[in-house]
Amino acid sequence: MIEIVKAGARHLSDFGWLKTYWLFSFSDYYDPRNIQFGALRVFNDDVVQPGTGFPTHPHEEMEIVTIVLDGEMTHQDSMGNKTVIQTGDVQRMSAGTGLTHSEFNLADRPVHFYQIWIFPDEAELKPSYDQKRFSASDWRNKLLPVASGQGKAGAVTFHTDATIYRCDLEAGKKVAHKATAGRRIFVYLTKGLLTANGETVRSKDQARIDIDEPLVLAAKQDSELILIVVPSCKGWGYSRETLKGKKSG
Repeated sequence: MIEIVKAGARHLSDFGWLKTYWLFSFSDYYDPRNIQFGALRVFNDDVVQPGTGFPTHPHEEMEIVTIVLDGEMTHQDSMGNKTVIQTGDVQRMSAGTGLTHSEFNLADRPVHFYQIWIFPDEAELKPSYDQKRFSASDWRNKLLPVASGQGKAGAVTFHTDATIYRCDLEAGKKVAHKATAGRRIFVYLTKGLLTANGETVRSKDQARIDIDEPLVLAAKQDSELILIVVPSCKGWGYSRETLKGKKSG
């Protein structure tokens, strides 16, 4: 089955300094029908204005991946990391038993990034950090793994049996991904127009995919996308009161 979730179904929160689209239940947005997709718990499409950001706040028991599309963010955390995450960078935090961090846009223009949370394979991991820079040429007309717990060469590593890919497809080009049992595929189209096994996906649409046959993405226009492959699990120990990654019970 391929479910196309239209761009207009995303939950918009506009705080002035932050304009964000939440693709799953998050913060004060709660929809019991839209908590997660397999092990994928959060996908936020964020734009943060200059001179603003997120003050120090905690996380637990989540693999958190940030992909910067344009601009830069300054990151600081309780593990002693202080870094600048720039266009093309991929950052991973394993929150594990608990950490705190802040993210601020100290540049003179907005920063656009995706923040993705995936359930870890096991609880009570030691918090850790990784970051790597990629170039757009790396993912042109191919699915490039940028974060993975499946041993994908060159990717930022994390502690979950999942992989996040980036891809820019020129009009007329195709890429294929082999679906496997017990896995779910999530596609978010940053911009463009394509088909997923014949189903039309427009800019900012999501495709939530459960299939056994190969997935073929065919670009009708120049397109940019994120593809995430996750276990089909339903997660563990989370409730409406703990949507920000804190363990319940």
